[in-house]
Amino acid sequence: MSGIPLEDNFEDVLGKALRGTGIPDGVLEFLTGVPEETIARLKEGHLEEDALRRVASPLGLDADALVERALQAWRPEPVEIDGLRQFNTVFDDMTVNNYLVWDPESKEAALFDTGTDASGAIATAVDLGLDLQQLFLTHTHLDHIIDRKTVEEHNAALKTHVNALEPAEGASRFLPGDSFSLGALRITTRLTKGHSPGGITYVIEGLQRPVAIVGDALFAQSMGGGMISYQDALSTNRSELFTLEDHTVICPGHGPMTSVGEEKSHNPFFPEFK
Repeated sequence: MSGIPLEDNFEDVLGKALRGTGIPDGVLEFLTGVPEETIARLKEGHLEEDALRRVASPLGLDADALVERALQAWRPEPVEIDGLRQFNTVFDDMTVNNYLVWDPESKEAALFDTGTDASGAIATAVDLGLDLQQLFLTHTHLDHIIDRKTVEEHNAALKTHVNALEPAEGASRFLPGDSFSLGALRITTRLTKGHSPGGITYVIEGLQRPVAIVGDALFAQSMGGGMISYQDALSTNRSELFTLEDHTVICPGHGPMTSVGEEKSHNPFFPEFK
């Protein structure tokens, strides 16, 4: 799945920062000297590098990383780990991911989100002889849970888990900080809210590298929009994700897998790590 495009173009990053900070175009012109007409062109995806660099700092963005995204000059290294598989499913004009995780020894498996079509993950579980026991939801936006029924019908004993701060009918509720076992693997939960009221990151230990399944909290070279709270989204990403080890694999809800270290170097929303 290394060929999955990055979720956001530079204009998406710019738009999220503008909406999140609430800075009007006219105020941004006053702060930077970049005319509103030029700002409007940037928002439409027309690259003017000098102008893009000038508007970055007042929006809390790293100028070099933002230009790098605009030039499409970077993408994360491919990830291949025994016990982790990414599936990319179509949702209208975009795509959404789900992740199959298993203990290579015991073959106990769990699915993280369903995407719009969980059949690929289920077929892989069957082909590999895995025992798909659990479904973990990162948040309850439709594109991440729409095929829940298919997963639950695959195994009548399967248990679905969701953060109590963002409940789903029929799912077992937990609180951030609770942990789970999957064979010899340990799954801990961290609250990464802001995009949704109870967005959860699942940190998995016991594979070749630590893995963080983050939903829409963080993307390769971007992040989910702060639909509930932009500041909470930034803050919880900093405290709950960027404190993980640099080699931790980041499994986002959209776009390719990445790592904590790569996002420290390339994500424009977090200039303090550059």
